[in-house]
Amino acid sequence: MHDLVIDIDNTPGALAEVAAAISDAGVNLAAATCVGAADRAELHILVPHAEAVRHALGISHLAVSREHEVTVVDVADRPGELADIARKVAAAGVNLDLVYVATGNRLVLGAPDMDALRAALA
Repeated sequence: MHDLVIDIDNTPGALAEVAAAISDAGVNLAAATCVGAADRAELHILVPHAEAVRHALGISHLAVSREHEVTVVDVADRPGELADIARKVAAAGVNLDLVYVATGNRLVLGAPDMDALRAALA
């Protein structure tokens, strides 16, 4: 899976424009998170088909500013689940640089060393 970052204007309708471009390409978002308190915002989306999204956004004059390979872990919806996983990753000496929740009780994790992250979670 891939986490794509799209820099958007922090204005009404900006998210709708991006979401429409992606859905028009037939790509389902597995997760999304947007952060931005000023004039610009960073929209992170989790998709299985990065190429299709990049193409669809290009047609709409939007672009992916960064892309990050990530791993997606099924998790229980209970207190302490994130803490347990974070401790396991930390014990393996892996530094996380991206964490958010996806649909279907899944946790999205990114790290500078993805092989080490996958090994820690195995």
